[in-house]
Amino acid sequence: MSNENDDPNAGDIGKFDPGMTRRMISVMRPILKTYFRSEVRGLDVFPPGGALVVGNHSGGQFPMDVPIFSTDFYDAFGYDRPVLTLSHDILFMGPTADFFRKTGYIRANRENAAAALRSGGVVVVFPGGDYDAYRPTTAENVIDFNGRKGYVRTAIEAGVPIVPMVGIGGQETQLYLTRGTWLARNLGIKRLLRSDILPLSFGFPFGFSAAIPPNLPLPAKIVMQVLKPIDIAAQFGDDPDIDEVDEHVRSVMQEGLNELAAKRRFPIVG
Repeated sequence: MSNENDDPNAGDIGKFDPGMTRRMISVMRPILKTYFRSEVRGLDVFPPGGALVVGNHSGGQFPMDVPIFSTDFYDAFGYDRPVLTLSHDILFMGPTADFFRKTGYIRANRENAAAALRSGGVVVVFPGGDYDAYRPTTAENVIDFNGRKGYVRTAIEAGVPIVPMVGIGGQETQLYLTRGTWLARNLGIKRLLRSDILPLSFGFPFGFSAAIPPNLPLPAKIVMQVLKPIDIAAQFGDDPDIDEVDEHVRSVMQEGLNELAAKRRFPIVG
């Protein structure tokens, strides 16, 4: 007889605990609303049922995208509709694995995403991953998924809309200098840590950092904008071209991010 340990994905879906998530949000909300002065705009256009939220990832080692979005989403829609975030396997190692599962984090693979979307869940994905989260501050307002398009197929196969979401301010929590792809390649980091990058940044309190030691995030104002849902079948037909859909999604997101950037008066202050 098989058990949960036979399948590394087993137990991810269905472990969401509304009570624990509510308690976590109640702890996070004062920090997010005071320290980062967070805002999520556009939730009034959010569709019912399953949806794939596609966002740009920001903030290096301390990305605030999911907590900020989740806090306002749960305030608007309640805890009966879970926000499930596709996440790196590293979150599910060690004693904190169960906590992450219960608060809505699931392993990032198509099987988990499909199961969550079929259940009517709101699934959050950051196609650019760490490559995006460590983009240089000089390119903070550029949408770059590093060529990853799997999210499009996931949405098509599940028959759900894509909800683009963009955020600004996360790359101001410290000064991100470079992703360090050349350094990772020359040091063999990809082979050891399954990472294409070795990011270099400058922040508080350690100054220069190559991810270690981790600097604390500065209190930059973070604003997130939910954009209009994209019904792939209605817009691209029954046999959509993956590249065309991906290009459209990134174009819509870039336009939305440009609008946020145009309204931002000062770095960190907002």
